[in-house]
Amino acid sequence: MKGEDSGNRLGSYLRARRELVSPAQAGIPPGDNRRVPGLRREEVALLAGISPDYYLRLERGRDRNPSPQILESLARVLLLDDVERTYLLGLTAVRPRSSRRKRPEHVPARVHQLLAHLQVPAFVEGRAFDVLASNPMAVALSPRLRPGQNRLRSLFLDPEEQAFHQDWAKAAADFVAALRTTIGDDTDNPRFVELVGELALSSQRFRELWARHDVRNLDGGSATVHHPVVGELRLHRDKLPIDDVILVVYYPDKGSDSDEKLHLLAALSPTGPTGAAHSGSADAPHP
Repeated sequence: MKGEDSGNRLGSYLRARRELVSPAQAGIPPGDNRRVPGLRREEVALLAGISPDYYLRLERGRDRNPSPQILESLARVLLLDDVERTYLLGLTAVRPRSSRRKRPEHVPARVHQLLAHLQVPAFVEGRAFDVLASNPMAVALSPRLRPGQNRLRSLFLDPEEQAFHQDWAKAAADFVAALRTTIGDDTDNPRFVELVGELALSSQRFRELWARHDVRNLDGGSATVHHPVVGELRLHRDKLPIDDVILVVYYPDKGSDSDEKLHLLAALSPTGPTGAAHSGSADAPHP
């Protein structure tokens, strides 16, 4: 990851996105004998109103300071949405890098107390999707939500987690794109380097998704999952930033079939519905 991103992040992103835009999407006749997926460099340059030589310099990292106007034009040609456009503009922004080591991700004591009181699945995750703390309902929903687990690793390397998601392909793509967004310019962070390296070696699908350079915010939404005991559950998801970590809460519509199944799951849980929160953070105080 470090060599790929920190060396020429702008060029890598432009090349990856160019390959995902078809000639038809850009209004170009497909023609014959196209040797590259997506658009050619000269086609992107023409549509963006810049010279092919200048665009080539951008992709090869010979010019890393294009104007915002040029980036806006490229974003239009590459069909970027608002999140992707913001990401592209940020690739050339000069940000001071702190030499001070970042403190370990820490779960505040009040969050442990909150987890213990919540009657729905809830857990705390770090920037790399490490599970730092969880309540008994989260573990009852999925044992991969125990502290010490990594949600992205489980998603790609654990067959039970893959079966858990009704739409695993979408979940996998969303998580990888969210990781890209989270990493930003923190490409030499040891945890990110370790995680991306492990998944790149172990999962072909991860390598394919990582090469796309998709970026996405993974905030609130909904998910349908298949629990091995109570069956299908349709749940809403909220992600709430607290200090340096994220509180994730899953909950059903009140009175729905999924609501009844969650109550059954709570009754079947060995710890019951009001057990204490679990923690996997050595420096996170327990309530």
